[in-house]
Amino acid sequence: MNQRCPALVIMGVAGCGKTSVAAAVCQLTGTLLIEGDQFHPVTNVNKMQAGIPLTDEDRAGWLDRLAVELTVAIASGRVPILACSALKQHYRDRLRRSVPDLGFVYLMLPQAVAAERVANRLGHFMPSSLVASQFATLQPPFGEPNVLSVDATLPLAGIVDAVKDWWQSVP
Repeated sequence: MNQRCPALVIMGVAGCGKTSVAAAVCQLTGTLLIEGDQFHPVTNVNKMQAGIPLTDEDRAGWLDRLAVELTVAIASGRVPILACSALKQHYRDRLRRSVPDLGFVYLMLPQAVAAERVANRLGHFMPSSLVASQFATLQPPFGEPNVLSVDATLPLAGIVDAVKDWWQSVP
């Protein structure tokens, strides 16, 4: 989409719509979806299923694996879009070290809406009891480079259009 921004991370707390937005943008643009949750080690999944929030140490190897997935995709000529919470600035910086000019789309969502969405989704290992810990961990990416912030309560089509338009115009 944009040579100056070779990949995107769709980020935010659980329930904000990362996977839905990333998949829709990929379908529209012909890019590669990387679903970050699929790369969590079993120990992380077990902790989350038990209602135990992940620590920075738990996330470190996972983030490194995601960075590799991004760089491998780019090296093979693909344009990846990663769905990943990327809750803290140093998590995002860890990904940026592997992919300079990486773009981030921050899906902003009120905590009550996130909790409701997570409680109503089926087949995911993240329980709604962990939503509060996600908000406690979240460091919004305001002021960071190559970031688009979007209201995650907007209709999916509107979010996707905003992402596509922004991505095409990143300087």
